[in-house]
Formats: sequence, C-alpha cells, structure tokens
Amino acid sequence: MSPAPIPDDGRTVAYRLYDDLAAWWPLLDEPADYAEEAGVYGDLLAGACDGPIEALLELGCGGGNNASHMKRRFGRLVLSDLSPGMLEVSRALNPECEHHLGDMRALRLNRTFDAVFVHDAVCYMTTEDDLRQAMETAWTHCRPGGAALFTPDYVRENFRPGATSGGCDERQAPAGGECPRGLRYLEWVWDPDPSDTEYLADYAFLLRERDGSVRTVQDRHVEGLFPRDRWLALLAEVGFEARSVPLVLSDVEPGRHEMFACRRPR
Repeated sequence: MSPAPIPDDGRTVAYRLYDDLAAWWPLLDEPADYAEEAGVYGDLLAGACDGPIEALLELGCGGGNNASHMKRRFGRLVLSDLSPGMLEVSRALNPECEHHLGDMRALRLNRTFDAVFVHDAVCYMTTEDDLRQAMETAWTHCRPGGAALFTPDYVRENFRPGATSGGCDERQAPAGGECPRGLRYLEWVWDPDPSDTEYLADYAFLLRERDGSVRTVQDRHVEGLFPRDRWLALLAEVGFEARSVPLVLSDVEPGRHEMFACRRPR
C-alpha cells in the first residue's frame, strides 16, 4: 500500500511507514511488481477519456511504483502525496515527473488534466466527508470529457479479514563487507466494528540494517470502508459518470477487489 498519512480532525495521523520508515519503501514493494496492474489502470483511464491522455495527475502517489510504468504510456505525469518521505522515494524513481506535496482532500493546482488516478491512498479517507473531498479534488483537476479512476483496496461488500506477508533484500550489496538491508513484513487486516466506516491494517516489520542488526516495528493504519452504492452515489453527487469495475489480475482472486472508473461529462 502506498498512501500518505492524513490529518484527522486537526490532528496528524503519523503512520511510521510513510514517516521515519519511508526510506525502506523500495524493500516493501518493488516497482516491477506493478507492471500488470498499472497496465490495467491505464487501459481503464484510456477507455474512459474522450481523447488521448497527454497529462495525468496521480493523487497519493506514494513511492511512485504505478507512475514508473504509466509514465512510459502517457505524456506527462504530475504526482502528489502528503508524505515528504514518500515523495523523496518517488522522485528517485521518477525524476522526470513533477511532484507536489499536498493532501488529496485539499490540493488545488489550478489546472486540469486529461486523467486523474487515485490508487489505494484513497483508503485513508475514513469518513464520507473525507471521501467526498478527495472526489471533488479529482473532479476539479479533471477536464470535461476526461477520466478518473479510484482503486480502493476494498468496498464493504468484498472485505474479508486476512493476512499477507512479503518484503525483500537490497539488490546490490553495499561495499565494505556490510550486509544488504532487508525488510520482511506481515500485514493483518481486520474490522473490529462492521457498523462503522473503518477497518484496521496492522503491520509488523522486521528491518535488517547493514551492520546485520534486526529490529521490529509495529504500525497500525486506520482505513476507510464504504459500500459500493455509497461510492457510486458520492461520485455522482460530485459530478462524475461512474461505474464499478472488477479488478482482474493474474494473482488476484476473482471478485476480491473492484475499482471505480469515471468520466467528467462535457
């Protein structure tokens, strides 16, 4: 997952993954692993847009893994995120892209784009008001006839608790006999209260430094969960023509995830 921490009722939710651990991001998710899904997202955006996509805005770009593939297909990518550390990671991966620090609920660049892409950073919208504001940002930056795509991890109808794991080591061993840095993680998603609009993602990280020492970090993320009908209703209220589309990938269980492909009418 690649969203940035967002302010919540005037307080900053400091998720360590996007703060003091941001430099470890390349060992959590490798850009090469995003090639297939970035292609799916690009096809949906191209199909919803009434012309070629020559400029695309991504809200909540995280470490820039999707952008590393989309920039090869579309003319100009502008990337935004609320985490300075994640923007630093993305700049290293995508130096040719324009980057902006900003909250997807309030960002205003005073220009429009052929397409707006919002990956799983939208999961950090935990209230309908948050979600509507993010949608309004996308609508404001999408030209008439342009496309937008929202890809939450879950909607209420397909959420199931579970755990995943992963991580890797640095590909290039450092000089001087040091160990390559390494990261392993366990992600556990669960919903303590199905009556509200939140679920939890608990992370446990094992981090190996170059001197061979290993430390453990725990990080709890609060994420938003809304029914499909509310997604579609809010998108319509903002002004989008929207539809739900299943996410079909070779390594994803059918029916497990879905996206919202949108068009701003002329």
